[in-house]
Amino acid sequence: MTIPERFLLSRRGFLAGACCAAAAPVLTPVSFAAMPGDNRFVTIILRGAMDGLDFVQPHGDPAFAALRPKLGLRPDTGLIDLDGFFGLNPAASALMPLWQAGEVSFVHAVSTPYRDQRSHFDGQDMLETGGTDTSQRTGWLNRALAVIPRADARKAIDINTSMELILTGPNEADSWSSQSNFALAEDEIAFLERLYASDEPFARAMAEARRTDVSADSLYGDARRGAGIADMARLAGGMLRDDYRIASFSINGWDTHVGQKAQFGKAVGDLATAVTVLKETLGGEAWKKTVVLAMTEFGRTARENGTNGTDHGTGGLAVLAGGAMAGGRVLGRWPGLAADKLLDGRDLMPTGDVREVAAAMLYRQFGVSPDNLTAKVFPGLGFDASSVYLKG
Repeated sequence: MTIPERFLLSRRGFLAGACCAAAAPVLTPVSFAAMPGDNRFVTIILRGAMDGLDFVQPHGDPAFAALRPKLGLRPDTGLIDLDGFFGLNPAASALMPLWQAGEVSFVHAVSTPYRDQRSHFDGQDMLETGGTDTSQRTGWLNRALAVIPRADARKAIDINTSMELILTGPNEADSWSSQSNFALAEDEIAFLERLYASDEPFARAMAEARRTDVSADSLYGDARRGAGIADMARLAGGMLRDDYRIASFSINGWDTHVGQKAQFGKAVGDLATAVTVLKETLGGEAWKKTVVLAMTEFGRTARENGTNGTDHGTGGLAVLAGGAMAGGRVLGRWPGLAADKLLDGRDLMPTGDVREVAAAMLYRQFGVSPDNLTAKVFPGLGFDASSVYLKG
């Protein structure tokens, strides 16, 4: 029997991984880049199309209540008022101390140039490549490594079995996978079980790992997910506190077609946990020099659907956090939710390009020139160095 290359790992290494698998959090990739200087930049990809109209609700828009009769909140029904027009979903209440300290802002009605087809795969590709279509195959954060003014050494590391697209490209990057991050499909696990059926120590370790993993998921699923996000953010914060200056990771769970309220609350809690743990781990001085940008592939429909959820839309929300810029603001140009203001009669109209938000942060944190931002990092983007995202 020919063993596929992906199964060629040492018996000792597999046993070590299998024994730890049950205790390991299920993490998305975490990418790092070593930089000189003290400024830090963290990108968080919110995979699944985050509903910005649920995260930061425009309760002051006259059309909102009719579009969201079940999902929409008001300050008297739990919504946390921010400025008299927008309010924060109570699931994100952990971010309020940052809002009050001027360390978090929200950018409404932004998107990539992606339109119409509403595919998660294509949308995420465009978000991570920073292009105007799906033909670009390198990540904008990887391209940024080549034009950030710094020493000759360029070092990046992705903590996962494969590199996220946002950091994929010609600039040198390492990929590192913890042995405890053992994720195989069922058919792959079945293959290994058959291969080592006569190996008693292996079979025992494998059975225990699978049994404990199932038990932990069924008994502690939500708590375990939260612990995984906190561990991921703590790892990123520790690396950024030391030698690294750029980090990128993802948070899943934003595709809320059915029963949005519960699922969305969990995902929002994950993001709030990630940001607050980053701040805690970095500590005061490093946090003051940090910007966190959380962004998603596209928004969701303005009107809730018949299954208490929302469908794929266009205009979305970006989250800016950190001590390096003045926060406590809802940014962006609000288009309104009246029927004649919606894109295609269904979506929040994008009035800003999320790539410009990212470009502004690279300009602010690392001094990447506007010429490089528009020609090399985000080709085709019209970037204005006086951008509102840079003020404060």
